[in-house]
Amino acid sequence: MPDLCELVAPGHTAIITQECQRGVIGAESALPEVAEAARASGMIDNVARLVDTGRRAGVEIIHHVAIHRADMRGANHNARLFRAMARRGGPELAGSEMVLTAGRISVADSDIISTRLHGLGPIAGTDVDSILRNLGVTTVVIVGVSSNVAIPNAVFDAVNLAYEVVVPRDGIAGVPPEYTDTIVDSVATNHTPGAPKRPSSRRPGSA
Repeated sequence: MPDLCELVAPGHTAIITQECQRGVIGAESALPEVAEAARASGMIDNVARLVDTGRRAGVEIIHHVAIHRADMRGANHNARLFRAMARRGGPELAGSEMVLTAGRISVADSDIISTRLHGLGPIAGTDVDSILRNLGVTTVVIVGVSSNVAIPNAVFDAVNLAYEVVVPRDGIAGVPPEYTDTIVDSVATNHTPGAPKRPSSRRPGSA
């Protein structure tokens, strides 16, 4: 089993923040329940610290944000989630303040911003896989929202693309809040049923 320090060594690791934007986890969120879970759990501040620490260490930072065009062309309409988001005004209009990062989560000139007009996660159908490979990344650390949908989606997509994946338990949030523990302990992990659970971050892509 790989050593965690080796797994996330700066030379081959990227942190992907998933929809850590004002329109999703900020005060004006189109998903207020998700925003409240992110604030109450401390996720936003934890992600901010992780991004700052990772950047100083030389880890690549990719901020992935969901956007839409004013005419909604290219957006999905084939699920209740998409229709509800459209009624509430999100994902957010490209170029608006609602696509900026929320709270203390910083963006530096060295960071990469990735956007999508469609879908549920930051990897499939986006430019993220090509960016990661061009950067020489083999391990991704996935943080953000929500643990109900986008986070497991991102984990499975990354694992299928042969990346090692680390999901910090305190760097993701969802609704209800306890679902985050359920998804980490029971679904998106390499935990073997019947084996003792480890308190550290899970590594879904590891053998």
